[in-house]
Amino acid sequence: MSDPEKDGPAPPLAFRIVNWIGILGQLTSTEANRLLKPLGLGLPQFVLLNHFSHRPDEARTVTDIARALQQPQPGVTKTVQKLVDKGWLGERANGRDGRSKLLVLTAAGKAKHRPGAEPVARLRRLVGARSADPVHAARPPEDMVRSRSRRDAGPSGPASDVKSRASAATVSGRSSAA
Repeated sequence: MSDPEKDGPAPPLAFRIVNWIGILGQLTSTEANRLLKPLGLGLPQFVLLNHFSHRPDEARTVTDIARALQQPQPGVTKTVQKLVDKGWLGERANGRDGRSKLLVLTAAGKAKHRPGAEPVARLRRLVGARSADPVHAARPPEDMVRSRSRRDAGPSGPASDVKSRASAATVSGRSSAA
């Protein structure tokens, strides 16, 4: 238990919320990559396949994709190239200019995307609805992701419990060092 006199006041709520968002992003990315790995997909690849799956017959440029995903274009270009190399995206010359390519989802890409939806749905359940139990609902959201993830993964050892407590202390803005 932390001591406010020793550790100082908790940081402002706005800071804690931004910190929670960052931690949730990291935890969900890590868990998504773990769930997608058996399918031979990383999260960035799945995100792109998912983006194309909504309108599979619509061609897009890398610039269009980067803008829609709010990601830097060089990273999107690298992921797109991996998908093209694997045959999950097809490319053709853009008739508007002689430089860019138009990208489309291939049948192989559609087939690769489908099985990824179930692991991602499991991930959604990890960060799903907050509990009606007020004690449970008051926990920081990243603690809920960790506990649900551990429960899905099986028993955890003392090392992961120490790591969880240390991270929870960091989220609250207090040092976990004794």
